[in-house]
Amino acid sequence: QLQLVESGGGLVQPGGSLRLSCAASGFTLGYYTVGWFRQAPGKEREAVSCISSDRTYYRDTVKGRFTISRDNAKNTVYLQMNSLKPEDTAVYYCNAHRVLHDYWGQGTQVTVSS
Repeated sequence: QLQLVESGGGLVQPGGSLRLSCAASGFTLGYYTVGWFRQAPGKEREAVSCISSDRTYYRDTVKGRFTISRDNAKNTVYLQMNSLKPEDTAVYYCNAHRVLHDYWGQGTQVTVSS
């Protein structure tokens, strides 16, 4: 079965950290561009960060706070999130994409609140 599974979300205080994981099964994640997206209530889904074979991307509001990485041996992509802010609260989704192939995970909730 081809699927992506996110984990690592939760409730954290402002200034705290979380590490999200995106694990693939049934296909090799290293052959894909992998992105993290998020969707807050009442807002559109937005791209947060992505990683390809040779480059990374971060939206301006997370630069310097979030780091995306991949562990091909574990078939997993991570999103390390530091200095979290209330505006980072959202459901975070993982996406794996290559030509003619596109997979989404089910999402993991991140809530930043005191």
